[in-house]
Amino acid sequence: MSPGRNYSLAHRAGAFAVHVLTASGVGFGLLALMAAHGRQFTEMFLWLGVALLVDGIDGPLIVDYLTYVLVPVYALILSGLIPAPLDLVAGAAIAIASALYFADGRMKTDDAFFRGFPAAWNLVVFYLLIGKPAPGVALGIIALLCALTFIPVPFVNPFRVTRLRILTIPLLAAWIALALAALAYDLSPPQPVWIGLLVLAVYFLGAGILRIRST
Repeated sequence: MSPGRNYSLAHRAGAFAVHVLTASGVGFGLLALMAAHGRQFTEMFLWLGVALLVDGIDGPLIVDYLTYVLVPVYALILSGLIPAPLDLVAGAAIAIASALYFADGRMKTDDAFFRGFPAAWNLVVFYLLIGKPAPGVALGIIALLCALTFIPVPFVNPFRVTRLRILTIPLLAAWIALALAALAYDLSPPQPVWIGLLVLAVYFLGAGILRIRST
C-alpha cells in the first residue's frame, strides 16, 4: 500500500472521528431527555453540559435544537413550574420560535455576536428551575425571550466573540463554577451562588448592549 494511500485513509479516519464526536451530542441529548423524563433535572443539566462541550466543535444544528430547545422545554413542562395548559402553550411557542431562529442564515453577526436571542433555552430553564418564579413571571420571561428571537438585538457568544474576551472568558469560568455548585446542591443552591449566577447573567445579557453603544 502506497504512502499516499495510507495518508488518505488516516485523513479520512480522522475526519470521520470528528464527525462521530460531533454526532455524539445526539447521544448526550438522549441521556438528558431520559433524565428529564424521570424528573432528574440535575442529571439532565449535567448531560446537557457535556453536549454543550461537544457543541464547541460547531456540530449540526439538529443537535443544537435537541439540546438547547427540546430537552429543556420538555423538562420545563414536567417541572410543573407553569400550570396546564399554559405549559404546553409556552412550550409550543419556544419550539416554534427556536425552529425559525435556527433556520435563519443571518443568526450571527460579522463579529460573531448572535442576532436576536439565540434560543439558549437550556440556560433559561436552568435559571427558572433554580429561581422558581411565579407562573406569571415565568410566562413573561418566556414571552419576552421568544419576542427577542425575532428582534436584531445582539447577544454575546462567549466562545466566539473577541471583543471583551479578556473579561468574558474569566466570567464564563466563574459562571461554570457557580453552575456546577448549583447542580451540586440539586438546583437549590445557597443564596450567594444564586446571586452570583444572576449577576453574571446580567453581564452576559448586557454585553450585547455594550456592542450597540460602541458601534
